[in-house]
Amino acid sequence: MATTTISASHPSATQSAVLQSFQAFREELDENNDRRERLIKASRDITNLSKKAIFLLHRVFQTETNASVDDKATAKRAAQQGYEKLREIQDLYAKIQPELQGDRYWRYERQVSPGLQEYIEALSFAHYLDHGSLITYEEVQRTLTGADGVQYFPLSVSDYLLGLSDLTGELMRFAISSISSRGGKNKAREVCAFVRGCKSDFERMTPYVRELRKKQSVTTNSLEKIEDAVYTIVVRSSEYDLPPEMLDDIVAHSISNYHDFGNNEPRKHGGRRRGGGASEDEEEDPM
Repeated sequence: MATTTISASHPSATQSAVLQSFQAFREELDENNDRRERLIKASRDITNLSKKAIFLLHRVFQTETNASVDDKATAKRAAQQGYEKLREIQDLYAKIQPELQGDRYWRYERQVSPGLQEYIEALSFAHYLDHGSLITYEEVQRTLTGADGVQYFPLSVSDYLLGLSDLTGELMRFAISSISSRGGKNKAREVCAFVRGCKSDFERMTPYVRELRKKQSVTTNSLEKIEDAVYTIVVRSSEYDLPPEMLDDIVAHSISNYHDFGNNEPRKHGGRRRGGGASEDEEEDPM
């Protein structure tokens, strides 16, 4: 009789243990999905704020018509406004830090990367205007560190490089949009040399960062557009002995075809392609 009682209760106990296990699995999956959705939303907010910061940096030079494009005071003023805008993003990263503790960052890196790369692009653009150089890995990581010295998450080298690669497109826009402004011709030559150096340096990293090769094609197109503009400046300057005002008019007319910054087709048959500036490499939405 005792044996019958045990055998009758044993299946019920086993079933209860299985149900409890599946209940725990369900709660864990729900928690992971909820966290993933929160990080996706945060990444989208960061992307939008980063784009606004980039637009702000461009707008400063467009609104200050009397300022020279290569004036360091104007560039630093623009950079400071960009830094202030980017603090909103840094505050967002501070809020989502608990979501990325331990090894969670690597688990959700695919959801965090798009916004992070956009942030690095905006931050590196402000840094270039401020210092005329690329921002270092350590400097980016410091902006993602709390006042207590604790990192919000470990910055991956791939995200750092991919964000810097996107910078070249913004530098192309900056050079082309300001080339007919006071000091713009010298700034275009400077940006051209800088982007050429970036392309050369990034090329060595393409075997190690999977998505970098695709972004390098965008960098190549951006460089071609800046070179076309600088070529126009040099040729027109040598052909005619013109006052600076007339030369600015000729250069502005010559680059008027650069109105469509989304046109990014490769040149055909090795010829110079006329067209708009390079668009940013469209990121695959992992979300």
